[in-house]
Amino acid sequence: MFDLDGTLLDTLEDLGDAANLMLRERGFPEHDYAFYRHAVGDGARMLAKRSLPTDRRDEAAVTEAHDALRRHYDVSWDVKTHPYDGILAVLDELVARDVVLTVLSNKPDSGVQKCVSRFLPVDCFAVIRGVVPGGPLKPDPAAALAIVEDLQIPLDAWLYVGDTNTDMQTARAAGMFAVGCTWGFRDREELIAYGADAIIDHPAELLPLFPAD
Repeated sequence: MFDLDGTLLDTLEDLGDAANLMLRERGFPEHDYAFYRHAVGDGARMLAKRSLPTDRRDEAAVTEAHDALRRHYDVSWDVKTHPYDGILAVLDELVARDVVLTVLSNKPDSGVQKCVSRFLPVDCFAVIRGVVPGGPLKPDPAAALAIVEDLQIPLDAWLYVGDTNTDMQTARAAGMFAVGCTWGFRDREELIAYGADAIIDHPAELLPLFPAD
């Protein structure tokens, strides 16, 4: 089970650009991409809230900012986004080894479907799932466990691959083997602190975890 943003796809600059446009419209200070590395990962509403000045985060302001962020991102979501180096080859090899692959993201489901269809071999995934209105956000493990139930694969056979503390918490809460990837938005220290069972520095390092026949 893969996270999407920061794990399969480098979406940081498109997300940051959309957030900065939202801030610019409101006359608020913009942020650099280093800021957004720590602001993304917990859903679009939280990204909007974290981007706003601390004294402008009342519910009405956050809702308005969230709506604007979503509107801008819907236009520019595929300008700079791309798969990380090595991801496509590893997905192909895992499929060749009959590994069942899924995607679980805190991005809205419509955005997840668009991103996967645009940048990744969509047919290699058994399930592709983002957040639906009213649905749980990671690190709540409910969505991950629903995928396990849908596919009827024993829980102890699952690895969850992600790049943030949210992903490591999700994996731990679901009872999955937590694999932290350092090429994404956060650093090795965060992944270790939140319970990663393994740390990998390149997508190809996933392959030894799934030996070929």
